Amino acid sequence: MTLKLHDIRVELSGRTIVAGATVIVEDGEVGALVGPNGSGKSTLLRTVYRHLKPAAGRVRLDDADVWGLKPVAAARKIAAVPQETRSDFDITVTEMVAMGRTPHKHPFATATVRDRALVANALHRLEISEFADRPYATLSGGERQRVLLARALAQDTPVLVLDEPTNHLDARHQLELLALVRKLGLTTLLAVHDLNLAAAYCDRLHVLRAGEIVASGAPDKVLTPELLGEVFGVAADVVPHPRHGRPHLILSPLERQRDG
Repeated sequence: MTLKLHDIRVELSGRTIVAGATVIVEDGEVGALVGPNGSGKSTLLRTVYRHLKPAAGRVRLDDADVWGLKPVAAARKIAAVPQETRSDFDITVTEMVAMGRTPHKHPFATATVRDRALVANALHRLEISEFADRPYATLSGGERQRVLLARALAQDTPVLVLDEPTNHLDARHQLELLALVRKLGLTTLLAVHDLNLAAAYCDRLHVLRAGEIVASGAPDKVLTPELLGEVFGVAADVVPHPRHGRPHLILSPLERQRDG
């Protein structure tokens, strides 16, 4: 399933936050939004999972307008892990993950064999089965992040939207989470701060600056020293990663480069 955002404009309190952004993620691709803080990454993602209606433009899944779908129909196609999620839920980890099955069930229906299997599989894949009976509110930030991704997996959708999914995770779990996302083969759009993670795991990058897309394409085409200096304000040496050959960035402050 192909995800297309065409000429999206978002306005909040009379201020334009995103101006005419066009993004495409082909079927099975992992696409990333990258950019400085406040550039509009999270805002753009919210238009995909229907938390923020754009003032103009279209969000499409193949030929369907996402904002023309009923909420349940949209939730059967798009699973999202937002950046801010309440942590005071008085439920267990298993119950939180099982909430991913809600769009597929009638109200008050009990869990089916398939529901339980999908929940158990999601817990296993995120290595949180040992937390199954623990209260969600007692988990660390990184543990909660893995639970929320497990909930999205249990939702069993063709499209996945992730807002800073590696936040709060240690280095091992950052790498394992993004490797899992690639292995899933879903159409995935994520926002990420770490440019080396984006380069290593994503097929296509869309660079945002002040609400506008200023570059799109494969990591090796987009992550140039010139763009990194202009958009992120850093000096960059771009070298092939010794293990996988994708671009790897060695960053330093622009001031240091000038002084040297």
